[in-house]
Amino acid sequence: MIKLVAVLMCVMIPVSAWGLDSGFKIGYDGGSLQNVKAGDPVELHIGASAVRLVKDGKDLALIPASAVTEITYGQDVHRRVGEAIALGVVTWGVGGLLALSKSKKHFIGLTWDDSGQKGGFAFRADKRDYRGILTGLEGITGKKAVDSHAMTVKN
Repeated sequence: MIKLVAVLMCVMIPVSAWGLDSGFKIGYDGGSLQNVKAGDPVELHIGASAVRLVKDGKDLALIPASAVTEITYGQDVHRRVGEAIALGVVTWGVGGLLALSKSKKHFIGLTWDDSGQKGGFAFRADKRDYRGILTGLEGITGKKAVDSHAMTVKN
């Protein structure tokens, strides 16, 4: 009986781990996708030949890697003034130190043209994930990410 339980455990644990989700949790910031609003949490899955965007278990987009035309990256850096004021009411020293700190938000954009079906979207990535997302996207598409702050926009 003990051997049977041991064998079942050896099979069950790897099978349950196999079903775990490997997508990145991101925040949709805007773009051409339907049924999703700016600020909605979605998942980004980078496969061997496609990028898949999922919300609530349903596919929003399946973008072939060969269709990706551009990958952009940018940061939004701001001081934590509001948090410093709120904390400064309670403790003067800590609030002043917090006012000197900065907060970064990492944004990644993706555009594609899949046989005339053009689209694009931007999303906010976590500070722990953005490098992995950029590396994965560059790896499957063969495109190098462009720093959006270095680009000049002409209207």
